[in-house]
Amino acid sequence: MLKELFSRQQKPAENWPFCGRPVYAVGDVHGRMDLLVPLLETIKNDIDADSLTAARPMIVFLGDYIDRGPSSRAVVDCILDLQQAPNLEVRALKGNHEQALLLFLQDAQFGPTWMTHGGTTTLSSYGILPPSPRATIDMYESAREAFLDALGTRHLQFFQNLELYLIQDHYAFVHAGIRWNVPLAQQAEQDLLWIRREFLDAEKTSEHVIVHGHTPVEKPYVGAGRIGIDTGAYATGVLSAVRLWNCSQKILQSR
Repeated sequence: MLKELFSRQQKPAENWPFCGRPVYAVGDVHGRMDLLVPLLETIKNDIDADSLTAARPMIVFLGDYIDRGPSSRAVVDCILDLQQAPNLEVRALKGNHEQALLLFLQDAQFGPTWMTHGGTTTLSSYGILPPSPRATIDMYESAREAFLDALGTRHLQFFQNLELYLIQDHYAFVHAGIRWNVPLAQQAEQDLLWIRREFLDAEKTSEHVIVHGHTPVEKPYVGAGRIGIDTGAYATGVLSAVRLWNCSQKILQSR
């Protein structure tokens, strides 16, 4: 599937768009705190090595912090703590898995769907026993109420306040991708969080280079119109980021 989706590799533009400050975009973490910690250390070392502190670097998390991996709660804590760092700007985008969590908080009947897509590990990380596959809706309602209590105000607001997209100079950061030829402000949330083939298969560009995650690739994809950095951390053990600075791109990874 990966080879099929990414067989048509676009050639990078000869003159990449300018990024006026160092921006590190981090791919889908999916509860892999064991990979996030060393990646953040790599980013810190990169900032120090190139003396980028004065430019106040930005770290953009592209969504899907939770589910599948064992440490969803710790990942959210880590991002919240990082947002307090005075020498960084840290932004967090919404992924389809965060959308699923919020849907469950709104309606327990969404529980079975979320559980089949990795929600069991998120509940467990918050100390909640996930309902069994044969659980009744009342059991899911009990789990929903317990989860809401376990989240607390800080984590609940984190999930509720996630951004759908971010623009920095000539780059646009989203979770999944965009529908080509539709202005960012008019993009449907469902597309920003879920789109795949309509975005990946079309050899098109927009006024921004689109930086995204969502669809796992064997190695980060760097093309003329988009940069994909979801390397399937929960399954592969590889978490990736890209640094955009001036007219250059640099891939950073932890394993």
